[in-house]
Amino acid sequence: MAFPDVQDGHLCKVLVVDDSRAQRRILTLMLERWGYIVAEAEDAKQGLTLCEVFQPDFIISDWVMPGLSGPEFCAAFRASARATYGYFILLTSKSEKAAVATGLESGADDFLTKPVNGDELRARINAGARILSMEKELRAKNEVIAETLAELQSVHAVIDKDLQQARVLQQSLMPTRTAYFGQSRVSVLLRSCGHVGGDLAGMFSIPNGDFGMFSLDVSGHGITSAMMTARVAGHLSAEHLEENLALERQGEGFEFLPPRLMAERLNARMVAQQGVTEYLTLAYAHVQQDTGIARFVQAGHPPPLLLRRDGEAAFIGSGGLPIGLIEGARFEDHEVALEPGDRLLLYTDGFTEAVLPDGTMLDGDGLLALVRSIPEDRKGPAFLDALHDVLREKLGDGAEFDDDLSAALLEYGQA
Repeated sequence: MAFPDVQDGHLCKVLVVDDSRAQRRILTLMLERWGYIVAEAEDAKQGLTLCEVFQPDFIISDWVMPGLSGPEFCAAFRASARATYGYFILLTSKSEKAAVATGLESGADDFLTKPVNGDELRARINAGARILSMEKELRAKNEVIAETLAELQSVHAVIDKDLQQARVLQQSLMPTRTAYFGQSRVSVLLRSCGHVGGDLAGMFSIPNGDFGMFSLDVSGHGITSAMMTARVAGHLSAEHLEENLALERQGEGFEFLPPRLMAERLNARMVAQQGVTEYLTLAYAHVQQDTGIARFVQAGHPPPLLLRRDGEAAFIGSGGLPIGLIEGARFEDHEVALEPGDRLLLYTDGFTEAVLPDGTMLDGDGLLALVRSIPEDRKGPAFLDALHDVLREKLGDGAEFDDDLSAALLEYGQA
């Protein structure tokens, strides 16, 4: 005769609970003949005590007993702490649906009617053994999942710490949020939708007072884009002018190159990088502090927003190719004359392509409306922070930005 399956390294253990000694002995003899380890209890109270020390795989309990009934015993058994599942079979002479429902609600797994038939009991226990085997397998898999999750959480914690530091380093690419150049001021904003991102804005100058300002957006998001941003930041450095692609050394000093040449030099650098598929969009302007002439290049970037002192506004530029896509790409210079009180806003598409609650994008007109909604006393960084805040309000409560946001604001002749 076949023996029962081994569960958790031991033969299956069965607890028989019945106030009838004769009934217990009949069940015990059958079970022991089939190879099970059997313990007996004369009532539910004794059964609960044995459950703690015997840890049965199966419980076969009579329905009607002094003290706790079979369903009450089952409910108490289910409420006890166990490392493994216990399969509970109720013995009953009841056949009413209401009685069966009561047993199921108490946590019973199966029923046997008295008098117990040996073949039926064996079949019911074998069915329960299959369930216990699946439960054991599921528990083992859950343990593996829990261990793997703990390892992943540990790795994630390390990565998260590194990303937090990377965020600090990326913010350091903008050493200052605002800078004065004569009577003009340039302010910048950078808000990443993740720990790090692919947007950047900045400014730099030479001793004669001329200055440059830029806004750029590397394709994609995350670490790869952030690494590309850091590399490009070195090509537009405010501290190491000899490495700045917008400048050319003249004697002991530097002079600005036409913006289109800077874009072409940067494009050549990016195209020459082996294995790099990222590209970037860029808006860059060179401003002559004394004359107010601003020469700028637009390379696949949203058009700069010119805000005149008298309230007129216009988006300027003519598009252009992104940088890093095509070898030998050529770019076009544009020129605008600034008057004291005028403002020039460079921004990334995180603003204009922000998705509103109705599913549409903010677009240029929406951006202009936001700009005009900001109080006139908000200047410099305060203006850019307010622009970010009104966009968040426009998106709705709890909305998260899907893209990085960055901007550079020139306030010409207003200091």
